[in-house]
Amino acid sequence: MAALSSSLFSFGVIFVALGFAAHVGHAVMLANGRRSLPLLAPAPQPAYAGVVTGSFVTAGQRAAANGLDAAGSPSPLSRAAIGLSLVGWIALGASMLLRAYVVGRGPWGNMFEFSVAFSFSMIGGYLFLQRRYPIRTIGFLPLGVALAILLYASSLPSDIKPLVPALQNAPLLTIHVGMAVLSYGIFATSFAAGVAYLIQGQGDRFAWLPSHKVLDEVAYRAVIIGFPIFATMIILGSWWASIAWSRYWGWDPKETAALVTWLIYAVYLHARNQRSWVGRPAALLLVVGFGMVLVTYSGSLWFSGLHAYSGL
Repeated sequence: MAALSSSLFSFGVIFVALGFAAHVGHAVMLANGRRSLPLLAPAPQPAYAGVVTGSFVTAGQRAAANGLDAAGSPSPLSRAAIGLSLVGWIALGASMLLRAYVVGRGPWGNMFEFSVAFSFSMIGGYLFLQRRYPIRTIGFLPLGVALAILLYASSLPSDIKPLVPALQNAPLLTIHVGMAVLSYGIFATSFAAGVAYLIQGQGDRFAWLPSHKVLDEVAYRAVIIGFPIFATMIILGSWWASIAWSRYWGWDPKETAALVTWLIYAVYLHARNQRSWVGRPAALLLVVGFGMVLVTYSGSLWFSGLHAYSGL
C-alpha cells in the first residue's frame, strides 16, 4: 500500500507539471492573440455565464460581440490543461487515501504529508472555481505554487513513523489539519485572482485576462469559503492545545502566524466593502494574506516552537 501510494504521488506530480505547462501555453497563446488549435465545434455555454460580467478592452469587446470571450471560452489546449490537472489531482488524492489507510488517520501528520495535502487542496480549489468562472488563463498561478510545493515535498522524507504523543489524537489531527490544508488551498485561488487583478487594473488592460469584475468576484468567493474553515481550524487548534499542552493559546510561532493570517483575511472582508479600499488595495491584501499562509505553512521550519517537532 505504501509503495503504491508513493507511485501514485510521483504519477500525480508528473501530471500536475504537464497541466501547469498546458495552462502556461494557453495563457501565452491568448496573450499573443491566437488559439492553439481551431475549435472543432461551438463551445457550450460555460457554467459561469450570467453569474458575473465585466468589460474588456477593444479586442475583448469584439470577441464578446461575436459571442466569444477571449479569456473564458475554452480551447483544445485549455481543455487539455484542465484534463491533465484533473488526472494529477485524482492521483494525488488516491495516494493520500492509501496513505491514510496505512497510517490510520488523516494523511497530514508530517511535513511531507502536509505539503502533498496542501497542494491537493490548492489544485482542487482552482478546479472547482474554474467551472464557475472564466479563470483558466490564470490557472498557472495556483498550479505553479502547487507544483513548487509538490517538488519540495518530493525532497522530504516520506517514511511512515509513529507520531509523538501530543499528536496521537487521530480525530483532531484529521479534522484540525484537514481544515488547515483545505482553507490554504482555497486561499491560493484568491491569491491568483488578486495578482491578476493587480495586472489587469480597473481599466481591463488585457483582453486575455478575466475582467477585473470577474477577478474581484472570484477572490471574494474564495475568501468567503475559506475564511470560516480557517477560523474553525484555529478554534479546534486551541481546543487540541488545551488537551496536549494544558493551555489554549501560548503565542507559539505557528499559532501567531495563523492569527495574523486570520486577521489579514478578516480585514480584507471588511475592506472590500469600503469605498476607499475597493480594487487595488483589497487585491494587495490578498497577496499579503497568502504570503502569510505560506509563512504559517513553513514557519515551524524557521522558528522553534511546540509545532516544530511535528514538521508542521
